[in-house]
Amino acid sequence: MMSCGSPPIVVPSVYELVKEEITEIPDRYIRTSDLDHTDDSTAKYNIPVDHSDDSIDKYTLPVIDVEGLLSGESVSADSELENLHSACQHWGFFQVVNHGISSLVTEKLKSEIQNFFELPVEEKRKLCQEPGNTEGFGQHFVVSDDQKLDWSDMFYITSLPTKLRKPHLFSGIPLLLREALEAYSLGLRNLNMILLGKMAKSLKMDSDEMEELFNDCSQRMKLSYYPPCPKSQQVLGMSPHSDAAALSIVLQLNETEGLQIRKDGKWIPVKPIPGALVVNIGDMIEIPSNGAYPSIEHRVMVNPTIERLSIATFHSINPDAEFGPALSLLNPPCKPALFRRETVEKYYQNFFALKLNGKTNNLDFMRIDHSS
Repeated sequence: MMSCGSPPIVVPSVYELVKEEITEIPDRYIRTSDLDHTDDSTAKYNIPVDHSDDSIDKYTLPVIDVEGLLSGESVSADSELENLHSACQHWGFFQVVNHGISSLVTEKLKSEIQNFFELPVEEKRKLCQEPGNTEGFGQHFVVSDDQKLDWSDMFYITSLPTKLRKPHLFSGIPLLLREALEAYSLGLRNLNMILLGKMAKSLKMDSDEMEELFNDCSQRMKLSYYPPCPKSQQVLGMSPHSDAAALSIVLQLNETEGLQIRKDGKWIPVKPIPGALVVNIGDMIEIPSNGAYPSIEHRVMVNPTIERLSIATFHSINPDAEFGPALSLLNPPCKPALFRRETVEKYYQNFFALKLNGKTNNLDFMRIDHSS
């Protein structure tokens, strides 16, 4: 499960490049042809946003109160459910507050992940990706030796279900980090199931269908380190893409911004609320919702002077399942299926065999053409 079809190509650690105090950016990282340019005050992050005719809150990410969703007071719960439905329909990204994950857990994660990326390179190499598998230390989606690279290092690991874990990876990371990841993993699984259940309700989808898809869902974590780059306008921390998973939950580990989403044709910066988590809809929600909740293209920019760290956790449909649009949402010919059915394994094999190139890679693989 989760093999990428071909061995991952080993690439240099960007952390180590920066330690060498290089003055010229290696050509494989220069991405000027992929970036938008603007003359406004957001130029340092290349965000082409014109607010001249917008309300001040138009591009502020929606905030969902999880306690409100679970409230026993029906008016409050219904109101928050409508907020969630609107966020999923129109944004695909939102922040959650009162999510039930202890600040003690998140603070411990922040310090231990920082420590992890500062380990000697010899220690991190022991955790490198192995042939035929995407897990470990390195980069994803490197499919050729001349491909442009992202300005980042990452460590990718399966956390749930425990039977899918790679024992050498879990035992190889420092004990304090492992303990923090364990506690965080369980908290996020609970949050994920709450949000998915409420989404099913707002879609008027059969709750049993959602439960069957996710009752033994897989959970994978990507720890990311984006070193500063003196020529940040020439590089990308992560290429534009939509997530293959269902729900992605991101904890930003320091105050350096960089995550951007594409909305209304513009790149919009995400400004995390202290204590909140950023949630986004992935392709594995767009497909079962039959397009009602679309996944959103996003990318990561790099700061010229300050590092950025984050941990993104991806929740996916049960590994042994087959999936497609929820049957309870279809009513042919008025509401035909927009996507075909496929096994989760085949779906992910296709995803990891392609380089990141915007939103449509894996969705095109699944989409049904009704034009003829």
